[in-house]
Amino acid sequence: MLYVTGKWSADTAAPTTSYVAIGDSFTEGVGDPGPDGVFVGWADRLARMLAGQSPDGFRYANLAVRGRLLQQIVDEQVPRARELAPDLVTFCAGGNDILRPGTDPDTLAGIYEAALAELLTTAGTVVVCTGFDTRSFPVLSLLRGKIATYNAHLRAVADRHGCPVLDLWSLRAVQDRRAWDEDRLHLSPEGHRRVALRCAEVLGIETPDHADDPWPGPQAAGSRRDDLLWARQHLLPWIGRRLRGESSGDNVEAKRPDLAPLSTGN
Repeated sequence: MLYVTGKWSADTAAPTTSYVAIGDSFTEGVGDPGPDGVFVGWADRLARMLAGQSPDGFRYANLAVRGRLLQQIVDEQVPRARELAPDLVTFCAGGNDILRPGTDPDTLAGIYEAALAELLTTAGTVVVCTGFDTRSFPVLSLLRGKIATYNAHLRAVADRHGCPVLDLWSLRAVQDRRAWDEDRLHLSPEGHRRVALRCAEVLGIETPDHADDPWPGPQAAGSRRDDLLWARQHLLPWIGRRLRGESSGDNVEAKRPDLAPLSTGN
């Protein structure tokens, strides 16, 4: 495996005129619906900021599909991203694997690193994305140690290959419940906006706001009743789909499979 020496720097990075996003529901944009019913999400929001930096000829593809496991992303999306050979790739994967019992973060990190090395053969820059800190969420907080282990691997992988890191664990703004959709698994529109801002900051893009700007006013306090309602409406159906071998991404295709300019409204 080829390792790259030296740290990535926004000061020396080439301008971004093409961007490919790969991943699962997080990168597809679930929780952030657009007026046409198609999810927007942080990657689309980031693409708009990148287009503002390179308005002439900027192109964007989003290959992410909800429910995809890491190996599925490696098999289905990484080859297409390599074929498109963009200036920039954001690679967010492994979250759905971490949610499943019995998965080993060490093994996942090995799969991720091999795919990252493949992406770097044709992509100019690949952003490595860590997982969120789940300490504030019932049930998901039990996975905090597993996520932290995977994140430690991802940071080491990024360092070995000279890649920038979108460190979502340290993003304080998403510890506010208003950053999350009612299912507590996907970001709200404002949560997606905060992540897009953080990624832009990592890439050295000037932003109108800061990702960790304070929220207006205090968040509403949760209750035991809220947790029970969430479990009945969202957690139990999710477990049921897992037991039946179903995925929310069954029969779903990538919303932007080709590198194309961003038109008004998309």
